[in-house]
Amino acid sequence: MQRFLFLCWVAACISSTCTFAQPAAVALPEGINDRFLDPEMNPEEWTERFERDGREAYAARNQILDAIGLKPGMRVADVGAGTGLFTVLFSDAVGEEGWVFAVDIAPKFIEHIANRAQAASIDNITPVLCDEDSVNLPAESIDVAFVCDTYHHFEHPRKTIASILKALRPGGRLVVVDFIREEGISSEWTLSHVRAGKEVFKEEILSTGFELADEPQLKALEENYLLVFRKPAGKKP
Repeated sequence: MQRFLFLCWVAACISSTCTFAQPAAVALPEGINDRFLDPEMNPEEWTERFERDGREAYAARNQILDAIGLKPGMRVADVGAGTGLFTVLFSDAVGEEGWVFAVDIAPKFIEHIANRAQAASIDNITPVLCDEDSVNLPAESIDVAFVCDTYHHFEHPRKTIASILKALRPGGRLVVVDFIREEGISSEWTLSHVRAGKEVFKEEILSTGFELADEPQLKALEENYLLVFRKPAGKKP
C-alpha cells in the first residue's frame, strides 16, 4: 500500500510539473494589432525595435536564412513582413529570377517596404496588403511562406494558415519562427502577450492540411523556435 501511495504521489508530481511547464493558453490580447493599424504609426520607430542586436530574430537572421534554404528563382512570401528585414534578405537569396511578396496587415509597413525597395533599387519585391484572415495571394503562387514572430498576432490563425496553404505550390514549405512560451523559461511579457506555446500552434497548423517537415535546432535561437511545414505534394487548392 505504501508503495502504491508513493507511486501515485510521483505520478501526481510529474503531472503537476508538466502542467506548470506548459502554461494554459490565454486569449489573444485585445487590440494586439491596433498599433500597427494606426494611421499615425511611424515605421522608422519599429525599425529601431525590430532591426537591432537585442532582438533574437535579428541577431539570428543569417542562421534562419540558411535554415530556410532558399534557391535562386524561388517565389517567397514574407508574411507579417513588418519593416522588411527578411524581405530584403530573401530578395537577394532568390535573385533576379525569383520574387518576394512582402505581406502585412499594416498599410504603413507596406508603404515603408515599397520605399525601402525603391531606395535600394530592388525590383523583385511586391508589397501586399493582407486581410486579418487571408494573405491575399493567388493559388499556387509561392514556393515558401515565412512567418517570423507574427503567428501569435494572427487574429484568425486557421483561416490565415489555410490561405497560405492555398497560395503554396504542392510540396511548398511554411516556415514559422515564434516565441517559446514556457513557465520558468519565458519572460512575463511572452506569457501574457503570446497566447499559446509551440505545441498548440503546431496542432493548429497541422489541422489545416500541412505536414510537419522539420524542426531545426538553431544555436542562435534561445527565446524562439523554428518549425518547417510542407504542403503535401498531391494537395490542390
